[in-house]
Amino acid sequence: MILSAHQPQYLPWLGYFDKIDKSDCFVFLDTVQYKKREFQNRNKIRTKTDSIWLTVPVKTKGASLQRLSDVQIDNEIDWQKEHINSLQTWYASAPYFSDYFSFFKEVYAKKWEKLIDLNIQIIKFILDVLNIKTKIYLESEIKTINVSTLRLIELCKKLDADIYLSGIGGKEYLDAAEFTKNRIDLQYQNFEHPNYLQQFTSAKKDFYPYLSMVDLLFNAGPKSIEILRKGNS
Repeated sequence: MILSAHQPQYLPWLGYFDKIDKSDCFVFLDTVQYKKREFQNRNKIRTKTDSIWLTVPVKTKGASLQRLSDVQIDNEIDWQKEHINSLQTWYASAPYFSDYFSFFKEVYAKKWEKLIDLNIQIIKFILDVLNIKTKIYLESEIKTINVSTLRLIELCKKLDADIYLSGIGGKEYLDAAEFTKNRIDLQYQNFEHPNYLQQFTSAKKDFYPYLSMVDLLFNAGPKSIEILRKGNS
């Protein structure tokens, strides 16, 4: 059985969902330390001439070492209005915008206290749209006691997984010898970003990769999962 794990990100990119799709079970790492200036509270969408960040403001003063599960959203800033307006401005003419916009409209109408709850709500919606049936777990529910590589090995053992699927970046920090010692096959995700018919693209060279999954959804709709699985088309 293949297990993968990752922090719950905000509006994740295609590779995030590819890794979940290639796994039998996926664990949200909700007990790890929150990291600034990564993708836990921000991601990019396409505009007519460029890409822009959509960032959820969070409270970090006096809480620099807080766990991801404890991160609170700074609702003194009207970020919901900015994000919903940005989606509407740049995707209203996309072929499948109306199919999914109502969900995001409801999400941004709600006052969220914790970042993790917002992120997981959006991720689960996208998984449902893509019809990805991978079993989802929270690390906090599994109650791990180890850190780093040993944390992942513990997750594999507790969920009876014999393969751990890591993002390619894992080569820089995972201890492969520990996986071997524990008889768990460490594999790395090989994701080639697909091209697809994207708004504002007049030629293949104009395609913007590495955006939020919402870009693919709004542009490709029900074909999104096929595009995700086929890679370059």
